[in-house]
Amino acid sequence: MDLDDTPDQAAYRAQVRAWLDQNKGSAPVLQGEGALTDEDEIVAARRAWQGKLAEAGLAGVTWPKEFGGQGLGPIEQVICNQEIARAKVPGILDAIGVGMLGPTIIAHGADEQKTRYLGAMLHGDEVWCQLFSEPAAGSDLAAVQTRARRQDDGTWRLSGQKVWTTNAQFASYGLLLARTDADVPKHKGMTMFIVPMDAEGVTVRGLRQISGEAEFNEVFFDDVALDDGAVVGGVGNGWGTALTTLMYERVTIGLGGEGMGYNSTRFAGAIAGDEAARRDPEVRHQLGEIASELLAVRFTGYRTLTALQKGQIPGPEAGLAKVTIVNGAIRAGDLIADVLGPDALDEDSDWAYMISFLPGLKSAGGTEEILRNTVGERVLGLPPEPRLDKGIPFSELRSKEGAAA
Repeated sequence: MDLDDTPDQAAYRAQVRAWLDQNKGSAPVLQGEGALTDEDEIVAARRAWQGKLAEAGLAGVTWPKEFGGQGLGPIEQVICNQEIARAKVPGILDAIGVGMLGPTIIAHGADEQKTRYLGAMLHGDEVWCQLFSEPAAGSDLAAVQTRARRQDDGTWRLSGQKVWTTNAQFASYGLLLARTDADVPKHKGMTMFIVPMDAEGVTVRGLRQISGEAEFNEVFFDDVALDDGAVVGGVGNGWGTALTTLMYERVTIGLGGEGMGYNSTRFAGAIAGDEAARRDPEVRHQLGEIASELLAVRFTGYRTLTALQKGQIPGPEAGLAKVTIVNGAIRAGDLIADVLGPDALDEDSDWAYMISFLPGLKSAGGTEEILRNTVGERVLGLPPEPRLDKGIPFSELRSKEGAAA
């Protein structure tokens, strides 16, 4: 595999770098001297910056041109991400929308939905959130209980609760998975909806994390009215539509770890400043194991990019990249905390946020146990785990759970 830029890719990299060098002075400052601290100001500044990136063709690089993208391949998207990181400026604000939900609407949405929502999403005018997980339906996403009931006039009424929803506090819309038929097996009775987050009956409450921030939310839906045009992918086809979103989510987390700062060079630099740790064979051994795992993820990413470049869709193995990058970064955080001591958790430390944030990331896109089962069954061909709910209507599952309780 040739990992060097082709002449065309080198020219594209130079074009991206030149624009960033010329315009990085207008990027919002999020760290260090002069950094923005007010959340509303940060969101507004990052919206405006995403708009500038979109106008320059540096957002939605792989989106089709008819929807405002550049129609380029995944290699160009990686080049763009690399140059944004090199310039030390923020990327887009709505990575969830542009990276995961936009592609889902492109793949499954109606023409009217694509025309109405994609442009505003790409430019940051309307931020989106992903309304999938529930208190009783996390990794077993097909167990969702949020209900959407069709009315006689063709509209819908939505009731239920979602949890761990990133950006819900300032999102304009959400892509929501709801149960529309409880009389069929649980994977078949769901439908995907576009939900306005300012609709009557929608309540957003922040969930305070160990870091002290509230990046996630729980969202309540109390008889929210939706028109028939809110359905994405067809009634009853919610599971297939959701799998598209989840595939993009796992690829984003698993293959985007280095862009999030989860790389062995950065971790080694933190440890190298301590002479005793630098000479400790056990510390060196642990760092070597972590580095090997993270490098394996990098080369898995190259294979995935090759498949994408050939028009193939990444398979369930992308989930293993997510498991590896998160576990590797957690191990690195623990090692750095052992070396630096309490200073690693100081609020001014480069590591405090990462160490407190990562345990929650283990559940994003599916828990490690679920992802390992998926890889075992669908990649390695291992026997599937016994499923007592297979072929049983969801309504009967709920009644049995109630009787057992």
